[in-house]
Amino acid sequence: MKRIAWKRAVSLLLALLLLTLCGSAAAAHGRLPGDMDRDGKITAADARIVLRIAVGLESVENYMDETSAQSGEIAMVTDIGQLMDNGFNQGTWEGVRGFADAHGVSCAYYLPGDGSDPTDQDRIDAMETAIDDGAKVIVAPGFLQATAIEVVARRHPEVRFIFVDGWVLGLENVTAITYKEEQAGYLAGYAAVSEGCTRLGFTGGGGGTNPAVNRYGYGFLQGAEAAAAATGVRVSVRYSYRYGETFSPSAELQAQIDGWYGDGVQAVFVCGGSMFESVKAAAARYDHAKIIGVDVDQSFESPQVMTSAMKCLANSVEWALGQVYAGKWNILLADTEQNLGAAEDAIGLPTDTWSLTRFTPADYRALYASLKSGVVTPKAEVPMNLTAGWTRLTVIPEK
Repeated sequence: MKRIAWKRAVSLLLALLLLTLCGSAAAAHGRLPGDMDRDGKITAADARIVLRIAVGLESVENYMDETSAQSGEIAMVTDIGQLMDNGFNQGTWEGVRGFADAHGVSCAYYLPGDGSDPTDQDRIDAMETAIDDGAKVIVAPGFLQATAIEVVARRHPEVRFIFVDGWVLGLENVTAITYKEEQAGYLAGYAAVSEGCTRLGFTGGGGGTNPAVNRYGYGFLQGAEAAAAATGVRVSVRYSYRYGETFSPSAELQAQIDGWYGDGVQAVFVCGGSMFESVKAAAARYDHAKIIGVDVDQSFESPQVMTSAMKCLANSVEWALGQVYAGKWNILLADTEQNLGAAEDAIGLPTDTWSLTRFTPADYRALYASLKSGVVTPKAEVPMNLTAGWTRLTVIPEK
């Protein structure tokens, strides 16, 4: 379709404006985004990437000709929100960019239309545009991408899809990256008790039906038990899926957690997306209150975050892309789940923002090595009764 001149001008102006905003944001936060040079200058490759943002602001499909020369062999389609979100988008992009830079492969990212609340069709359009631009591998983080991946993967069997934090879709050209959340939860529970916390809480999303959340929680209990045994203390854990059915913040959840902190709970592991906001609001009323984040480093959300049980997205994406480019798709990846953990450096606690004092980075490295080697193997299958079988732990369920 022929483009009229003013639309080209608008596209260029949007790109220039976004380049300026990226530079200003970097200076304001005292750090440079992953897609900038260390001197703060935006490279030609970064300029190509920023054009993708301009595409997302209006319509992905309306600017194909302006972006077709800026193709990426590896394309990332973002989840909800912005690219540099200190979350799934940023972690996934860092993995894509890291692999591409190290191996001389082109890459680009695509923001679906209405990035704050994209529809399945928005994601489909973004993936189709990436393929039109020459993408051979599409990396898509987040469970909300499932429908779009299934639609586009069926249309394009020649393109390979990496579904990050997803599941098997029954398609030969799709592989799913999943995580050993029980290992990440174990590290968080061990760290909290080693730091001196003997009264803990766990609040989970999904109403107790979400397998990943359940593995996080069970791993947390196992880690707390192990640290209690190592330090000779007894630990109690308030444990609840109440008010977490939708993963959303609520006044009821905030009141529950406020009651926990008021009753002496020292740290709460919040495992449920936006539920974090309710826990943060409750913790803000108590000087002693600590929060344990989930999935990504949530220390940027509150000074009361003591650590986070993380999925190391960049490492896992680089690992998966390494298998793709090593020619292992058919023998390892096709229509399978890649369940990654410490052995692949795919889970962990954040070390760049370490704030623990009694549980040191050296302690953490030793514990991580035991997970990596298999000396310590937290159980993934959650038992029906979480209150039984502990020697140093008292689990107090709240329904």
